Amino acid sequence: MWYNDLRPDNELKTDRYALIMLDEENNYKRMLTQADKKRTLSNLLKLRAGLKEKIPPKTVDTNLLLCSWNIKNFGTLKDRTAESLYYIAEIINAFDIVAVQEVNTNLSDFKKVLRLLGSHWKHTLTDTTEGNAGNDERFGFIYDSRRVTHSGLSGEIVISPELIQNNPIVSQLKRTPIFTGFESGWRKFSIVSVHLHPGDGTNDKAIRKEEVRLLIEVLKKKLKVPETEYRNMIILGDTNLYEDDTDIVKIITDTQFEESNGLIGKFTNTSLNQIYDRIFLNVDDYFKIATDENGTEKGGVFNLFEYVYQNTPTEIAQYHHLMLEHKDDPSTLTSDAKFQSYFNAYWKRNQISDHLPVWLEIQTESSDEFLSIKLNKM
Repeated sequence: MWYNDLRPDNELKTDRYALIMLDEENNYKRMLTQADKKRTLSNLLKLRAGLKEKIPPKTVDTNLLLCSWNIKNFGTLKDRTAESLYYIAEIINAFDIVAVQEVNTNLSDFKKVLRLLGSHWKHTLTDTTEGNAGNDERFGFIYDSRRVTHSGLSGEIVISPELIQNNPIVSQLKRTPIFTGFESGWRKFSIVSVHLHPGDGTNDKAIRKEEVRLLIEVLKKKLKVPETEYRNMIILGDTNLYEDDTDIVKIITDTQFEESNGLIGKFTNTSLNQIYDRIFLNVDDYFKIATDENGTEKGGVFNLFEYVYQNTPTEIAQYHHLMLEHKDDPSTLTSDAKFQSYFNAYWKRNQISDHLPVWLEIQTESSDEFLSIKLNKM
């Protein structure tokens, strides 16, 4: 991570330090005051401790940490602070591959995060999906090139006319999914990142179900391709699946995709009441998810708000001035209770996201399994 912008002002009197957090639209003014830096440094220490406690360490040649994260309107929200970009980057830095949804047209914040991560972090990005339904969204992968490489396979999932039924309610997915191959050691796999139609209404569910049906029809053909990236396939992202969307989940699992059991039933939104973000896998015998002593796959949801933008009076008070600056009608913030409500319902979600990162640990060393399987075939 690149922390130079967080140096005290008296260490930044010359231009010898490269700065990232500069306001391009305001004569490249520094975006962090001395008070901002102090608060950010303190919170980064808490966040790093939390990541160390909750996320497995990266180990050479034995594991790979995969994450999926819908970062709310990443590029559209104009009031996201430099402080928040540090927290986003720090979380990404804890993993090896992060599939990001809701990256928007403006890539200024995205590029700042990449610079914070360092030159060994690489990325792929789709173009934005055209039309109102696409919401100017694109998909991306950010990955640590010291631990994983792009296999060269990359594309978008486009529905062919032959798969579309008569009188269709959808003919393409609202946000065109990305399909990308990766390699780590001799482990090859592909990831399909999705952001499905939202909503809990009857029509919303019907649209989402048809999106999944079309997606799976395309992937069925890809699963027959002999290359390893196609045989080891992962579907992940903001599926917008509700607990009662079991018929939609069945479309996926009937195609031999299995939901990572370390994530099943865990709430993934900031309100902690929905299971929107999922990871499904269709993989061969050598592609293993690391397990704990009980045989449960290692994976989870990282609740970053336990460490930054905490729901305490002292923490919220530090951001009163920013909430007054960002709210359309600041005159409504007339009491601590009003600040607290706005902070939790809107402000902190616009700073980071209304979704939490979901992750799993892939076991990249499986020589024992490989040798045992081959021995049993002799």
